[in-house]
Amino acid sequence: MLRRAVIWGVTLSLWAGLAVGGLVVWYAWDLPSVSKIAEMTRQPTVRLLAADGSEIGRFGDLYGDALSVEELPPHLPQAVLAIEDRRFYDHPGLDLIGLARAMVVNLREGAVVQGGSTISQQLAKNLFLSPERTLKRKVQELLLAFWLERKLSKDQILSLYLNRVYLGAGAYGVDAAAQRFFGKPATAVNLYEAAIIAGLLKAPSRYNPANDAELADRRAKTVLAAMVEADFVTEEQADRAHREKSRGRPPTRRARYFADWALDRAEGWLGQLDRDITVRTTLDPRVQRIAETALETLLAAEGENAKIGQGAIAVMSPDGAVRALVGGRSHADSPFNRATQARRQPGSAFKPFVYLAAVEAGRGALTTVVDAPLTVETRQGPWQPENYDRQYRGEVTLREAFARSLNTAAARLTLEVGPERVAETAQRLGTGGNLRAIPSLALGTSEVTLLDLTGAYAVFANGGGAVWPHTVLEMTTPEGQVLYRRKAGAPTRLIAPPHMAEMTHMLRSVMLEGTGRNADPGRPAGGKSGTSQSFRDAWFVGYTAELVVGVWLGNDDGTAMQQVTGGGAPARLWQAVVTQALEGEPARPLPGAGAIAAAPTSAPATTPQVSRGPGVLESLLERLTGQAPEQPLGSGSQGALERLPPPGGDS
Repeated sequence: MLRRAVIWGVTLSLWAGLAVGGLVVWYAWDLPSVSKIAEMTRQPTVRLLAADGSEIGRFGDLYGDALSVEELPPHLPQAVLAIEDRRFYDHPGLDLIGLARAMVVNLREGAVVQGGSTISQQLAKNLFLSPERTLKRKVQELLLAFWLERKLSKDQILSLYLNRVYLGAGAYGVDAAAQRFFGKPATAVNLYEAAIIAGLLKAPSRYNPANDAELADRRAKTVLAAMVEADFVTEEQADRAHREKSRGRPPTRRARYFADWALDRAEGWLGQLDRDITVRTTLDPRVQRIAETALETLLAAEGENAKIGQGAIAVMSPDGAVRALVGGRSHADSPFNRATQARRQPGSAFKPFVYLAAVEAGRGALTTVVDAPLTVETRQGPWQPENYDRQYRGEVTLREAFARSLNTAAARLTLEVGPERVAETAQRLGTGGNLRAIPSLALGTSEVTLLDLTGAYAVFANGGGAVWPHTVLEMTTPEGQVLYRRKAGAPTRLIAPPHMAEMTHMLRSVMLEGTGRNADPGRPAGGKSGTSQSFRDAWFVGYTAELVVGVWLGNDDGTAMQQVTGGGAPARLWQAVVTQALEGEPARPLPGAGAIAAAPTSAPATTPQVSRGPGVLESLLERLTGQAPEQPLGSGSQGALERLPPPGGDS
């Protein structure tokens, strides 16, 4: 019986050996080529730079510097070895002890909770194989691990692994992870940061410290305990590292909404990216910080009581270069960009296009319009616009009607020139969208985005030239090849100088006498407030000679705010952004301001006259427009340059 058992044992061993050998030969037949071990296949990286050259962010796969084990602080590779492959320097590529331990743990737990793969096996999989869980892949992984062990030293294998392993948030390798999560190179990470990085290996997305700092911290504590067990650090050192963890928190990232939008613009120019590129943008980091902080402060102080859930801010130069963009109160909570993607009703912030159409049709800031109850027959039935305060003032100048945001006056002007002409005027200036040419268009019932509306106001800010809101200035490869460079040509004139003077006069009066007094920055400025029906949206969009700023407040689901109008919280927010952004800069006159057309020969009965003293009209017009008139004003202008009574609100 013993002889028979020996014979059968030898026979089975031979057959088993043949079977294993055949299996190895079969799976080794189509092993991937190992001749390109130094090459990396990855998605291209896009670096976004602000106008001053500082980095805003990176998108795509991020690879840091290739570092050897000797160049890293000892606690970083030790943290990886302690939690991933404690016997790395002792096994030939397959750790039978670790594999047996993992099998026991998994059987005890009734699920796969621990792996037995060595760092050599993981590197083989990362370099050459797919992540699919099949017998073929495991066999090929083991064969390639043996090949790596034979061709490379242990330090070389570990260095390759640390430089190639995926660690979440698009970061490949420990140096990229250190840059992404801690804003420093891997050569400078402390013990706690090393434990955070090593902890990412188990589940990069789950233990990402930027997404869940508490979970990442618990995982780091596990790594520190493993380092103590492996005699890499003492228990006292591990405890101290964990106590001092605040030093290793990931940096707060700003300008996320701007970065997303800028990346989208870059891809729009180049299409599908197939190489690393650097994108230089128009962002001013200082103005961006001011805008973000101003919105955070206002929402913290007034948001809950006023039922304001969200806000957005767009800041650009008069030529359309976007200097700051805030798309919401928190990109982490909601990456939806309310400045570029949300389409909302602008309310009275749309009225400048109504008045411009009227001016181009022959009206002037000092001509008159009737503010009285109005009924318009439409296909949907009678439409009766009302003023915010339900009061009517009879015959008033266009300047007064604009400053007070009188709805019936705007509706009458729209009917006079035609809704189609108003819609064409707004789209000519860049509002975009599908503007419905109906009488209620006068009150801003067609939806627009904050960025488009701000860009349209920039036409007034630069004296009437066409504006295209833009952010990408230049795109280059890492080698310096220029792929795109913005060329600034002379803008097409959209508003004639005489019409521009009339509009500047009216837009300036909003700040001094009308619904925008809360926004007055103490320097020449123009703008307009807006509030949609039932207080769903509140806007203030305006400009100085240096900046154009648009502000929106509201709720994503369209619920009403608590009596919030454009002349209230949005105007104060606008004023805070502009005054801080322009602090220390001398005041400049508004472009396009000049002498305006004479008033009608008969002044409105409701308009008090101003006595004509030497230089009185000239000095008052200079206050309104930011610069002195080009020629003396005739006596016909007297009746319209009165000081307006307090405003009645806006639609």
